[in-house]
Amino acid sequence: MRTLARIGALGVFVTLALAATLLAGSGPLRDGDTAAAAGPPTPSAPPTAPAPTEAPVLVPTDVPTTPTPSDPGGDPPAPPRTVTVLMSGDLLWHNTVWESAHEDAVRRGLGRRFDFDPMFSAMRPLVESADLAICHEEVPFAADDRHLSSYPVFAAPPEIARWIASMGWDACTTDSNHSIDQGVDGLVRTANLLERAGVRQVGTFRSAAERRRPVVLTTSQGVRVGIVGGTYSLNGFTLPADQRWAVSMWDADNLIAQARAAKAAGADIVLVQYHGGDEYSRLPNAQQVALVRRLTASPYVDLVFAEHAHVVQPVTKVNGKWVVYGMGNMVGQSDPTYPRAYEGISVRFTFAEGTHGFAVTRAAYVPTSWNVYSPGHPIRVRPVLAALAHGDGDRARLLEARRMTRIAVDGLNPDGDTTRGLREN
Repeated sequence: MRTLARIGALGVFVTLALAATLLAGSGPLRDGDTAAAAGPPTPSAPPTAPAPTEAPVLVPTDVPTTPTPSDPGGDPPAPPRTVTVLMSGDLLWHNTVWESAHEDAVRRGLGRRFDFDPMFSAMRPLVESADLAICHEEVPFAADDRHLSSYPVFAAPPEIARWIASMGWDACTTDSNHSIDQGVDGLVRTANLLERAGVRQVGTFRSAAERRRPVVLTTSQGVRVGIVGGTYSLNGFTLPADQRWAVSMWDADNLIAQARAAKAAGADIVLVQYHGGDEYSRLPNAQQVALVRRLTASPYVDLVFAEHAHVVQPVTKVNGKWVVYGMGNMVGQSDPTYPRAYEGISVRFTFAEGTHGFAVTRAAYVPTSWNVYSPGHPIRVRPVLAALAHGDGDRARLLEARRMTRIAVDGLNPDGDTTRGLREN
């Protein structure tokens, strides 16, 4: 195309040069000559202007040109859209977790019962840095602070909903074996509190109509991310026959159908979460493996992530798609004799847009660790590598957490190799 433009320009230049020579031989037009005698009049240059020494470059109007980045007339191509998604493990609100938050509130003189900020202050920058941050609110909220309960039937402080939003989480999966610890009323209350705080809930529903509406969040670059979730169990509680829609379960057909609906609603990327596995087992069970194979084989599913086991499980690829079998806890106070329950991972994936849609271009996990609460020693959740770099916390404990987390993350790979493309941050 550029070669054709040059040839066309040369032809026009030669033609005009010949015409100028002929006109010069006939002399200038005199008063009384008409335009028909020698074509349209040509305005003369000012008397003081020097004659041009070279002809101007001519571009034929009938040959299209392609704008280049240096061409001020053309817009530069838009950069490909990207989105960074962060997922974290169970927010498991044992009574000692909220007792620790109460101690911090008293110490800081805030005039309120709980203060969760000091507990998670080291994690805030990580959450806020994501385009889309997803937490797992495993247990329902109580109606007020006078009706709190811990294991085995939970009711967490309702103030947590506003705190979740203040941390920067955009959505929370709420499907778990504890989803209806406080009945359907507790499920609805939890969703209402999150909604008022500006956080979307995933996997539990306040109505049949809400279940039919896919959860799709749009980033600042216009990337639409769908989130689907389901749980393996309700701990023996049963939903009323006319409210079976209230909790999504983890069977593959159900989750794939929801993923398909999210794509149909315009989602560019669909993330599927499940809540299940064997508690305190660092390897996925057969049901998890079978479910993940079905999910990743679906064209509607782009990535799978999970929690529930309360310990870190492998991060790998299945059918060419990233799978996080289990992220452990984000916080909790389980059996203090089992340190793996005081470790977790936050996982961060960056998707970039290409000719065939969005694909993961960066995958990383952030190992985390926290302490057993005792009066005077409130809980502090720490990103392990950053804590080691800054000398924050018990170095021996942090090194052990890093080593054991790496073993768990690589647990399905031969010779303990890390899955290609996965980084530790």
